[in-house]
Amino acid sequence: MSEGGQTALTELWQQRWPHCPPVGYKLRDPYRDVWVRFHSLPKSKRYAENESEYAVVLERYNTVLDELFAGADMYVITPRWAAEPEVPPLQPDSGYWQSLLVEDDPEPEFRTYCHLFAARRPWQRGCIDELLREIADDKVAGVLITDTRMRRIHYPYDGGADVFLATPQERDRMRDRHTSWLSSHPSGL
Repeated sequence: MSEGGQTALTELWQQRWPHCPPVGYKLRDPYRDVWVRFHSLPKSKRYAENESEYAVVLERYNTVLDELFAGADMYVITPRWAAEPEVPPLQPDSGYWQSLLVEDDPEPEFRTYCHLFAARRPWQRGCIDELLREIADDKVAGVLITDTRMRRIHYPYDGGADVFLATPQERDRMRDRHTSWLSSHPSGL
Protein backbone atom coordinates (compact mmCIF):
# COMPACT_ATOMS: atom_id res chain seq x y z
CA MET A 1 0.00 0.00 0.00
CA SER A 2 1.39 3.39 -0.95
CA GLU A 3 1.94 6.11 1.62
CA GLY A 4 -1.01 7.98 0.08
CA GLY A 5 -3.17 4.89 0.48
CA GLN A 6 -2.09 4.54 4.11
CA THR A 7 -2.94 8.17 4.78
CA ALA A 8 -6.32 7.93 3.04
CA LEU A 9 -7.23 4.79 5.00
CA THR A 10 -6.19 6.42 8.28
CA GLU A 11 -8.23 9.54 7.49
CA LEU A 12 -11.28 7.41 6.67
CA TRP A 13 -10.92 5.56 9.96
CA GLN A 14 -10.54 8.78 11.95
CA GLN A 15 -13.59 10.36 10.28
CA ARG A 16 -15.85 7.40 10.96
CA TRP A 17 -14.46 5.90 14.19
CA PRO A 18 -12.63 8.79 15.92
CA HIS A 19 -13.05 7.48 19.46
CA CYS A 20 -11.14 4.25 18.96
CA PRO A 21 -8.08 2.86 17.19
CA PRO A 22 -8.70 0.12 14.58
CA VAL A 23 -8.67 -2.64 17.20
CA GLY A 24 -11.84 -4.74 17.20
CA TYR A 25 -12.19 -5.46 20.90
CA LYS A 26 -11.97 -1.74 21.70
CA LEU A 27 -14.85 -0.68 19.41
CA ARG A 28 -17.82 -1.95 21.41
CA ASP A 29 -17.78 0.55 24.28
CA PRO A 30 -17.55 3.83 22.33
CA TYR A 31 -19.87 2.58 19.56
CA ARG A 32 -22.46 0.58 21.49
CA ASP A 33 -25.29 2.45 19.72
CA VAL A 34 -24.39 0.86 16.37
CA TRP A 35 -23.09 -2.50 17.68
CA VAL A 36 -24.67 -5.93 17.60
CA ARG A 37 -23.11 -9.30 18.43
CA PHE A 38 -24.04 -12.51 16.67
CA HIS A 39 -23.04 -15.91 18.00
CA SER A 40 -21.67 -18.47 15.56
CA LEU A 41 -23.47 -21.52 16.86
CA PRO A 42 -26.84 -22.28 18.46
CA LYS A 43 -27.12 -21.86 22.23
CA SER A 44 -24.01 -19.62 22.16
CA LYS A 45 -21.70 -22.62 21.78
CA ARG A 46 -18.23 -21.23 21.23
CA TYR A 47 -16.32 -23.81 19.14
CA ALA A 48 -17.37 -26.11 16.31
CA GLU A 49 -16.68 -29.79 16.91
CA ASN A 50 -17.51 -31.26 13.50
CA GLU A 51 -17.99 -30.30 9.86
CA SER A 52 -21.73 -29.81 10.33
CA GLU A 53 -21.07 -27.17 13.00
CA TYR A 54 -18.35 -25.53 10.87
CA ALA A 55 -20.95 -25.22 8.11
CA VAL A 56 -23.23 -23.33 10.52
CA VAL A 57 -20.37 -21.05 11.60
CA LEU A 58 -19.43 -20.20 8.01
CA GLU A 59 -23.07 -19.78 6.97
CA ARG A 60 -23.65 -17.23 9.73
CA TYR A 61 -20.44 -15.31 9.02
CA ASN A 62 -21.13 -15.27 5.27
CA THR A 63 -24.79 -14.30 5.65
CA VAL A 64 -23.87 -11.18 7.62
CA LEU A 65 -20.94 -10.38 5.33
CA ASP A 66 -23.27 -10.69 2.31
CA GLU A 67 -25.67 -8.23 3.91
CA LEU A 68 -22.83 -5.81 4.60
CA PHE A 69 -20.72 -6.02 1.45
CA ALA A 70 -22.58 -7.78 -1.42
CA GLY A 71 -21.53 -6.36 -4.78
CA ALA A 72 -18.84 -4.15 -3.26
CA ASP A 73 -15.18 -4.13 -2.39
CA MET A 74 -14.05 -4.52 1.18
CA TYR A 75 -10.90 -4.23 3.24
CA VAL A 76 -9.65 -7.21 5.20
CA ILE A 77 -7.47 -5.76 7.93
CA THR A 78 -5.22 -8.23 9.69
CA PRO A 79 -3.01 -7.55 12.71
CA ARG A 80 0.45 -8.83 13.50
CA TRP A 81 1.27 -8.52 17.19
CA ALA A 82 4.88 -7.89 18.19
CA ALA A 83 7.11 -6.71 20.99
CA GLU A 84 9.05 -4.54 18.54
CA PRO A 85 8.02 -1.34 16.77
CA GLU A 86 9.62 -2.52 13.49
CA VAL A 87 7.13 -3.61 10.87
CA PRO A 88 7.29 -7.36 10.20
CA PRO A 89 7.50 -8.64 6.61
CA LEU A 90 4.44 -8.00 4.46
CA GLN A 91 1.70 -10.56 4.42
CA PRO A 92 0.73 -12.02 1.04
CA ASP A 93 -1.92 -9.89 -0.73
CA SER A 94 -1.83 -7.25 2.02
CA GLY A 95 -0.21 -3.87 2.27
CA TYR A 96 1.15 -2.34 5.43
CA TRP A 97 -1.29 0.21 6.86
CA GLN A 98 -0.07 1.35 10.28
CA SER A 99 1.38 0.33 13.63
CA LEU A 100 -0.18 0.94 17.02
CA LEU A 101 1.40 0.88 20.44
CA VAL A 102 -1.29 -1.15 22.21
CA GLU A 103 0.40 -1.72 25.54
CA ASP A 104 2.75 1.03 26.67
CA ASP A 105 5.18 0.20 29.43
CA PRO A 106 8.30 1.95 30.75
CA GLU A 107 10.17 -1.31 30.16
CA PRO A 108 10.60 -1.83 26.40
CA GLU A 109 10.37 -5.64 26.65
CA PHE A 110 6.81 -5.32 27.98
CA ARG A 111 5.48 -3.08 25.20
CA THR A 112 3.09 -4.53 22.66
CA TYR A 113 2.66 -3.30 19.11
CA CYS A 114 -0.06 -4.12 16.63
CA HIS A 115 1.02 -3.84 13.00
CA LEU A 116 -1.98 -3.62 10.68
CA PHE A 117 -2.08 -4.84 7.09
CA ALA A 118 -4.97 -4.10 4.74
CA ALA A 119 -6.04 -5.91 1.59
CA ARG A 120 -8.74 -4.53 -0.68
CA ARG A 121 -10.74 -7.18 -2.47
CA PRO A 122 -14.18 -7.70 -3.96
CA TRP A 123 -16.60 -9.45 -1.64
CA GLN A 124 -17.81 -12.84 -2.81
CA ARG A 125 -19.53 -15.29 -0.54
CA GLY A 126 -16.95 -17.78 0.70
CA CYS A 127 -13.91 -15.79 -0.45
CA ILE A 128 -12.44 -15.64 3.06
CA ASP A 129 -13.78 -18.93 4.44
CA GLU A 130 -10.29 -20.22 5.22
CA LEU A 131 -9.55 -17.12 7.30
CA LEU A 132 -12.96 -17.25 8.99
CA ARG A 133 -12.41 -20.89 9.94
CA GLU A 134 -9.02 -20.01 11.47
CA ILE A 135 -10.73 -17.24 13.44
CA ALA A 136 -13.45 -19.64 14.59
CA ASP A 137 -10.72 -21.99 15.84
CA ASP A 138 -8.92 -19.12 17.64
CA LYS A 139 -5.84 -19.51 15.44
CA VAL A 140 -6.18 -15.93 14.14
CA ALA A 141 -7.58 -12.96 16.05
CA GLY A 142 -8.15 -9.25 15.58
CA VAL A 143 -9.26 -9.24 11.93
CA LEU A 144 -11.51 -6.37 10.85
CA ILE A 145 -13.55 -6.50 7.65
CA THR A 146 -14.92 -3.18 6.46
CA ASP A 147 -16.39 -1.56 3.41
CA THR A 148 -14.10 0.78 1.50
CA ARG A 149 -15.78 3.83 3.07
CA MET A 150 -15.36 2.27 6.53
CA ARG A 151 -19.03 2.76 7.41
CA ARG A 152 -19.60 -0.86 8.45
CA ILE A 153 -17.28 -3.24 10.31
CA HIS A 154 -17.43 -6.99 10.80
CA TYR A 155 -15.16 -8.15 13.62
CA PRO A 156 -15.24 -11.96 13.73
CA TYR A 157 -13.93 -13.80 16.77
CA ASP A 158 -13.98 -17.36 18.06
CA GLY A 159 -17.63 -17.70 18.97
CA GLY A 160 -19.24 -15.03 16.83
CA ALA A 161 -18.88 -11.58 15.35
CA ASP A 162 -19.30 -8.02 16.52
CA VAL A 163 -20.90 -5.93 13.79
CA PHE A 164 -20.83 -2.13 13.70
CA LEU A 165 -23.26 -0.42 11.35
CA ALA A 166 -23.70 3.09 10.01
CA THR A 167 -26.75 3.96 12.13
CA PRO A 168 -28.69 2.57 15.11
CA GLN A 169 -31.64 1.95 12.76
CA GLU A 170 -29.50 -0.14 10.41
CA ARG A 171 -28.16 -2.04 13.42
CA ASP A 172 -31.73 -2.71 14.62
CA ARG A 173 -32.81 -4.03 11.21
CA MET A 174 -29.86 -6.42 11.03
CA ARG A 175 -30.36 -7.53 14.63
CA ASP A 176 -34.05 -8.19 13.97
CA ARG A 177 -33.26 -10.36 10.91
CA HIS A 178 -31.09 -12.68 13.01
CA THR A 179 -32.66 -12.76 16.47
CA SER A 180 -31.91 -16.46 16.95
CA TRP A 181 -28.18 -15.68 16.69
CA LEU A 182 -28.22 -13.18 19.57
CA SER A 183 -27.08 -13.82 23.11
CA SER A 184 -29.73 -14.23 25.77
CA HIS A 185 -27.57 -12.12 28.11
CA PRO A 186 -29.13 -8.65 28.70
CA SER A 187 -25.90 -6.86 27.68
CA GLY A 188 -25.84 -8.66 24.32
CA LEU A 189 -22.54 -10.39 25.08
